[in-house]
Amino acid sequence: MDRILVVDDESGMRLGLTEVLERTGYAVTAVEGGARALDALERERHALLISDMRMPGMSGLELLRAARARHPELPALVMTAYGTVEDAVAAMKAGAREFLTKPFSPQDVLHLVRGILHEPVADAGAPADTSAFERCIVSRSPAMARVLQVAEAVAASRATVLIAGESGTGKELLARHVHASGPRRGQPFVAVNCAALPRELLESELFGHERGSFTGAVGRKLGKFELAHRGTILLDEVSEMEPLLQAKLLRVLQEHEVDRVGGSRPIPIDARVIATTNRDLRAMVASGAFRRDLYYRLHVVPLTLPPLRERGADLDALVDHFCRRFGGARAPSLEPAARETLRRHAWPGNVRELEHVIERAVLLAGGPIIRVSDLQLDDAPEDAPPAAERQTLAGRTVHEVERQLIFETLQRTNNNRSHAARMLGISVRTLRNKLAEYRSSGLMQPSAS
Repeated sequence: MDRILVVDDESGMRLGLTEVLERTGYAVTAVEGGARALDALERERHALLISDMRMPGMSGLELLRAARARHPELPALVMTAYGTVEDAVAAMKAGAREFLTKPFSPQDVLHLVRGILHEPVADAGAPADTSAFERCIVSRSPAMARVLQVAEAVAASRATVLIAGESGTGKELLARHVHASGPRRGQPFVAVNCAALPRELLESELFGHERGSFTGAVGRKLGKFELAHRGTILLDEVSEMEPLLQAKLLRVLQEHEVDRVGGSRPIPIDARVIATTNRDLRAMVASGAFRRDLYYRLHVVPLTLPPLRERGADLDALVDHFCRRFGGARAPSLEPAARETLRRHAWPGNVRELEHVIERAVLLAGGPIIRVSDLQLDDAPEDAPPAAERQTLAGRTVHEVERQLIFETLQRTNNNRSHAARMLGISVRTLRNKLAEYRSSGLMQPSAS
């Protein structure tokens, strides 16, 4: 079991992180300052250091330097509520693997922790100096090979990259791979979920604000673009951005400068922009929902990630990869019937759904063999009609099959969208967007409205 050292002078943050990490299966040592952190590192081996940046006495940056001097192999994740370009750059240069701005969700920190601690090599023949992010991309399929070839070819440029693909295909992972493959690899990588925040908050997150610019703005805050200076900024689900912010983003891309909310002068920035979307931006442009000029600014280097159902050659490799990740030294294997069941599954949630299925199966198996019953796939809900009475998949579009699976999952969960989204391996927001799409096209079932 990996042990993580959490260092923060705020007891609430220490307790919150401890609960999240221990619930996920990590062991945690939580201390309130740098001196106690160094003592803990001497007493016991830790797999990861998570530290606040600004603390009384020894700062997070000073702690990071001291810890790395004694334990150069120790990876670190730095947190801060007062992010500055200088802090981010200094932390990365001192050896921090990631830089996380408060407030953040449990999913945010778990995503980064797993990415830092679990970096198995995708192919046994990969060179030893392959980057951490590259080793996390597990693929043997020709379709993925073509995507990676283009991604690596443009990594050294500043060209804007637009990554399209269904939810769960690994768009953020590919964005990190582009960043890690280019000359900005030692600089900050800053991700912003454009779908998670309302317009007022998203504007402040992206561009920052000055003290007193609005109610609650008690101090200056640097935006994500400034934090990503000389590095890369990821605009995740950029299709969810409202028209007013689309116009402001277009200006940033054109002028390479940002205007803080309430600011009096523009701030020059040098950040490589990567955007992702799980929607058809061309169709949104045609309908007027997305600015045409912004689309062309983002669409300089288009990359499309294939869904898992089109990556047959990758399924077994991904299954083994996740078994090693969640099983560790005692990684289980799959009985033939279980592996065949996974091959037949439609995977509407793509790689993310597969990851969740294997994580659950490893826990349920409790031993060296994963059986069909441990997978708990929902291909045939208990209240669904018999197979002979159901419409055959042959001759139907992927869109129709996806719609049927979503409605059957909602029916099985008594229309509990949160539960249904977890079973499907997608976010609640994605499920809500799908239902809105069906409703607007007249394909909504009454029970799912």
